Amino acid sequence: MSETIKRILENAPVRASAPCRVDVGGTLDINTFYFPLRHLSPCTVNIAINLRTQVWLLPYTEGRIKISSRGFKSSEYSLGSVPLTHPLGLMFAVIAYFGQSGIHVQIDSASPPKSGLGGSSVAAVGLVAGLLKALDGKNTSKKDIALLAHAIEGSVAGVPCGIQDQLAAVYGGVNAWYWQADSRGPSFKRTALISRSACKDLNNSLLVAYCGIPHESKRINQKWVDQFLAGKNRNHWAEIIECTKRFAHAIAAGNLDQAVSWMNKETAIRRKMTPEVIDPAGKRLVAAAVRCGCGARFTGAGGGGCIWALGTAENISRLRDRWGAILARYPSARLLDAKVDSLGLLVESNDYTQR
Repeated sequence: MSETIKRILENAPVRASAPCRVDVGGTLDINTFYFPLRHLSPCTVNIAINLRTQVWLLPYTEGRIKISSRGFKSSEYSLGSVPLTHPLGLMFAVIAYFGQSGIHVQIDSASPPKSGLGGSSVAAVGLVAGLLKALDGKNTSKKDIALLAHAIEGSVAGVPCGIQDQLAAVYGGVNAWYWQADSRGPSFKRTALISRSACKDLNNSLLVAYCGIPHESKRINQKWVDQFLAGKNRNHWAEIIECTKRFAHAIAAGNLDQAVSWMNKETAIRRKMTPEVIDPAGKRLVAAAVRCGCGARFTGAGGGGCIWALGTAENISRLRDRWGAILARYPSARLLDAKVDSLGLLVESNDYTQR
């Protein structure tokens, strides 16, 4: 099989790309939460942003796998010895699932490493889609690509994993995901809150900042899981579900003032449960956003990484200057050029494009 895919890639290298996301109601996409909370119809809202992760599949030495990714040292192993605990272990796990070698995977993400924007999950989506294209040449459904990438990540993560990152990556846009507990595996209902053509209208109401400190989502996620399993903070999770639903309704109705209110309430509940979810730079950014009449929230599970804000175009314009001044105090911190991405997953091989 390695000879086959090497020849395929020699004739037609594959490139896949997909967007990262910002969110409200994250963590509820983990089955530890949405199974016991099924009666409350838990949901997550995410916005795909154009900080896309690019994945190239190129031919390489027979029997070898090489992965190069910006921000990491390039690594090379044989198929039988790929280390799944490696910083790029998820990528190696995807290739191991397909049983392939003779491949050089090059990854370039427009988002900072460990920024809380879901970059590693997005890279896995791109790699899954690229390998499926190279091996089968068929248009595998976006849902199946997301489910497979999520399943592989869950097999090596060592902690419970949500699926919102993979879904935002394949579908793009602004969506509410309603989590439906199902014995067959992750099940969800997707509700597009804004039409694809209207996504660009939200760009002037969105701001994303990198705080300069890589996030540590495993630690915070595990704390939430442990507390939840012990029966703690169940009332807070019920409140988070309500906030997220109301946030979704406000976005769909175009009522940014209401969306801001529910976003800030959701953030406040999270900070009450886990104060460390926002780092010192993030605290200043959130406070500035609230003073400017905007909503602000950490991305992913927080603990570093990014803070994102939502508000009217006028308020976001004022906040941009204030955030710029705050971020100037922190090395590596900066505003990111983030806009809504309506396209989702794209896969190309020669003149082939999957949309």
